Amino acid sequence: MSVIATVAVVALAVLHVYILVLEMFLWTGPRARAAFGTTEEFAVSTKAMAANQGLYNGFLAAGLLWGAFAPDPVGFQVRVFFLACVAVAGLYGAATASRKILFVQTVPALAVFALVLLAR
Repeated sequence: MSVIATVAVVALAVLHVYILVLEMFLWTGPRARAAFGTTEEFAVSTKAMAANQGLYNGFLAAGLLWGAFAPDPVGFQVRVFFLACVAVAGLYGAATASRKILFVQTVPALAVFALVLLAR
């Protein structure tokens, strides 16, 4: 895999680690509330749900990192699988929660997916 594609996969993983931190640890704080457009009351009442979502983002990040550093052919297969997972999760989030998710999650995943395919 090219260096550019590897860096892109790792960058997407870092984004999902950041989302994990926001959802699992900072959900009720001002940074997460601003990022997700929630009120303090809503954040407090959904803290457990957000932590669960954060955990899922952590699994996505772990899979992306695994794919970035695993040797091919397994590495390529893992990258493709987890990039598809990120894109589908973003589509679902955009359809059900906020259109913003499409641009924060799906578009970057598809761009990285294209880089991974071009590097093949």
